[in-house]
Amino acid sequence: MAVKHETELYAPIKQHFEQQGYQIKGEVRGCDLVGMLPGQERPLIVEMKKTFNLALLLQGAARQKLSDQVYVAVERNRTKRGAVNQRWGELRELCVRLGLGLITVTFYKTKTPFVEVLCEPESADAKRTAGRSRRTRKQERLLAEFEARTGDYNVGGSTGRKLMTAYRQKALLLAAALHEAGEAAPAQLGRATGIGSAGTILYRDVYGWFSRVRRGRYRLTEQGVQSLQDYANVLEDIDSKKQRS
Repeated sequence: MAVKHETELYAPIKQHFEQQGYQIKGEVRGCDLVGMLPGQERPLIVEMKKTFNLALLLQGAARQKLSDQVYVAVERNRTKRGAVNQRWGELRELCVRLGLGLITVTFYKTKTPFVEVLCEPESADAKRTAGRSRRTRKQERLLAEFEARTGDYNVGGSTGRKLMTAYRQKALLLAAALHEAGEAAPAQLGRATGIGSAGTILYRDVYGWFSRVRRGRYRLTEQGVQSLQDYANVLEDIDSKKQRS
């Protein structure tokens, strides 16, 4: 059963790692899937493609600058036995040489998809050189984005969609607070949401959601009101988590 979009791989792989205790989020700073274990400093990264190709290997190699726990994942298509991108013994050996983990997902018409880890990523701790500081900064930015998101609102492997980034999430919370207030100052919204950068976000108005009506006072634009409907599921999830905490 051939998948039409690589996003179809996301749910079974996410479930596979969640069962191991990972918290998973999709599309974090360009990575298809990022996972973290409680108390762990190194992120788990998975890059996905419908088929095994050079682009996938290049993505995997690039992600090794962020972590030594990098997997590449593809569909295992039972109807393409013998195809170059289905020669799993050779592909596994190649990934082992590159220090990448390899995951396959087999889809069935009536059964749950089967996730198989053909090889684990090789620890690169001993191979790190003077480039360590630059890689660490990149990793810190990845982890900061991961932690700033309250939930998993993106499907890994998505293209052509507006992603829920940490910045967009903050702007959305400000939009919700501003919609409730009708008109407000940045400091007021900052106190209501706990967002210290409220003034900067309102002033920059990246998404066209905020309108300055006079000095130090803002209201929501039509696009801002629409955003509350477009991302209603995100706001509901954030609100439910607040109520549980």
